[in-house]
Amino acid sequence: MKQQGVLIISHGSSNENWVKQVDDCINKVQVPVPIIVSFLEMVENRTIAHGIHQLEKMGVTDIIAVPLFVSSGSTHIEEISYLLGLQPNPRIEMDEEPIKHTAFIKLLSPMNDHPLIVEILVERVKSLSQNLADEHVLLVGHGSDLPWFQTEWERVADQIASQLQTRLSARSISYAFTLPDNLRVRLEEASNQGTVILLPLFLSEGYFTNKKVPGRLEGLSYIYDGKAYLPHPNVSRWIESVALENLST
Repeated sequence: MKQQGVLIISHGSSNENWVKQVDDCINKVQVPVPIIVSFLEMVENRTIAHGIHQLEKMGVTDIIAVPLFVSSGSTHIEEISYLLGLQPNPRIEMDEEPIKHTAFIKLLSPMNDHPLIVEILVERVKSLSQNLADEHVLLVGHGSDLPWFQTEWERVADQIASQLQTRLSARSISYAFTLPDNLRVRLEEASNQGTVILLPLFLSEGYFTNKKVPGRLEGLSYIYDGKAYLPHPNVSRWIESVALENLST
């Protein structure tokens, strides 16, 4: 008989607080099946293979894999798909072999422009704004230096910007990336249209939000608090929502 389980796949970090934020997020998820959190790297004994095998030992035959990533433009989504045996010809170089498993695995989409995620960004903008009609919102994502993945990053960012504009009626909304690095140029362009609110599209605060993004914009004027998606409760709600949508009733 089919038994289902949920595998959350996150990137991982050497920062214990980063990992704790992910664990705290998953602890708030309520689904009626076993749920395991795994990491691509940097978290010992919690790899994707460990997660799959844990679920299989529980008797799980069908796994819903939820990638805890901001955009389907991330090369890590390709990496995960390959490791799960779902993408035999990845568009990136892989040194590892696909993970051996017996369970059927369905890989869901990452967060992208899901309404629960857009709601986080709406709240972030409102908390920083003084007069939206005169302000420009600049979304900042990781991006990619590989063409197909960058095209997907831009597609997702464009959809987020469109939803935000409908909800917020800001003077304008655009986006920039750290790869390829167009962040400073885009901020200078946006500054010509008024005060700029810088909004990071990152799962958790860390090196990129605290160091890399501000470091590339030194000397420029903008509004920014560096807050990422976590620890907003909507991340847990998103996981719960997409998992329940894909579990058999």
